Amino acid sequence: MVEFITNVVKKPIKSATFALFLHHIQTNMSYYKTLKEIYDHSISEYAERPSFGMFEREQMTYAQLDERVRTVQDMLLSAGLQPGDKVALLSSNMPNWGVSYFAVTTMAMVVVPILPDFSGEELDKVIAHSEAKALIISDKQYTKLSKQTIEAMNIVVRIKNLTVLTQSVKEQGSKRAPDSDELAAIIYTSGTTSQPKGVMLTHRAMCKQIELIYKLFPIVQEDVFLSVLPLAHTYECSIGMIYPFTYGASVTYLDRPPTASTLMPAFKAVQPTIMLSVPLIIEKVFRSQVLGRFTANPLMNAIYSIRPIQKLLHRIAGKKLYQVFGGRMRFFGIGGAKLDKTTEQFLLDAKFPYAIGYGLTETAPLIAGAIPFKTRLQSTGVALQELEIRIVEPNEKGEGELQVKTPCIMEGYFKNPEATAAAFTEDGWFRTRDLANITSDGYLYIRGRAGSMIVGASGENIYPEDIESVINNHNLVTESIVVEDKGRLIALVNFDKAALEARFKEMKEDIGKKFDTITEEIKTYVNSKVSKHSRIASVEVEEKSFERTPTNKIKRYLYVNRFKTQKK
Repeated sequence: MVEFITNVVKKPIKSATFALFLHHIQTNMSYYKTLKEIYDHSISEYAERPSFGMFEREQMTYAQLDERVRTVQDMLLSAGLQPGDKVALLSSNMPNWGVSYFAVTTMAMVVVPILPDFSGEELDKVIAHSEAKALIISDKQYTKLSKQTIEAMNIVVRIKNLTVLTQSVKEQGSKRAPDSDELAAIIYTSGTTSQPKGVMLTHRAMCKQIELIYKLFPIVQEDVFLSVLPLAHTYECSIGMIYPFTYGASVTYLDRPPTASTLMPAFKAVQPTIMLSVPLIIEKVFRSQVLGRFTANPLMNAIYSIRPIQKLLHRIAGKKLYQVFGGRMRFFGIGGAKLDKTTEQFLLDAKFPYAIGYGLTETAPLIAGAIPFKTRLQSTGVALQELEIRIVEPNEKGEGELQVKTPCIMEGYFKNPEATAAAFTEDGWFRTRDLANITSDGYLYIRGRAGSMIVGASGENIYPEDIESVINNHNLVTESIVVEDKGRLIALVNFDKAALEARFKEMKEDIGKKFDTITEEIKTYVNSKVSKHSRIASVEVEEKSFERTPTNKIKRYLYVNRFKTQKK
């Protein structure tokens, strides 16, 4: 335990001494069964400490947050809502998002967080399917909804200033403390391969998740979180909001997309100690700020290719990056998709305090995790305590479908018993539908989605995500998808326009030959770095950006299906 704590505080936060940290470990090991128990404890224990705030704007204390929660509860009760009723929450990140979330869940109602990137039509369908009687919404999202959806609500609350927009029912509702086995939330997955499904999570499952995360990586009330991912996603909601709230930490939100121009001033001002990210953010930083500079010309590229020198350059760049991130970061969590291998190698060499997590909405969400300085290249770490994982029907490499038993498991998909039944095995294990293998000492490696795996001509398993990772490291490529056509692998690519324009200035052929030259270059580059059965036959230019889900994952099925249709 002492060794573990020493690693955790390797990058100490200002004013949180080692003695305080040890005291926190020893005295804050009480666990909760409902979100109301968490809420009541935090409001009492941390009343005057900062809770949720907006960068360059407001910052609430826990006591001020409680005042707002009571205001929202009074509004909902004035519209006749009862325990068990559903309340849809539709907004980008802001302090009042957390206010609304706790207002609903602490009086035994069910919150329905909805990702703001759904289309208006999708939003109407999700809200109707959820059976929500109330809606807490931002101005921008309000304009996307149909008149019928608004009129169906008992009450609609404007989240910006917590005022009533419309109210069709005026009668007194009721509230009570929730039971641990009652639903706390219904979360609609964005679906890369199908229609959204409503994942039902109980208070017990969500609180158990907080307990297990604390055992993996404890936090203190002096920790400062910088939040840039959508709160409607379980990853950010559980680990980035409920978790810091439970232990008195503060969270600062950005009201703009997490681009370099918006993140840099936020890092400088907030000096976060903890941040959650998706691979895309750190991969962009690496390619533009590190890889781009070290491969800017043939000489630098040749020097950079020498591994000992590369490692030294990574360490130097890592120290600078750590300062850019505010100089106090001790946990930079990465999840939601597989991290590019080259980017992760940089983070390892740089000794940057990154962590890797793996999970699903259905598991609330974390299944496995590797904390800073305990990571292994391309592994998502070991399973959380009290979880069981197994690989089903492994091939000769030990790869097969990952299945899980976890106390944080969903109750099922809302009003979808068929999908619920299909999600579990006969003996009660949850089917992740991810292909993985586990080392003898428990480290988990995710290979890709079972549905996206391609079977080669000789029966070998081909994981398109691995090939795409290589393609995306080419300096002219932004992102890619690998599909199969009649036994051939085809790469669909989006080009980096700025890099492409710089290259065009050096080339004198006509436009058609330019693309022919570049696609052939990419093909040669990729095939020199992958195994024989993973080599691509051709590269095709995808002019428009790939369509993504609200959680920023490429809708792979659209391109696989479209490509097959086009090739018929």
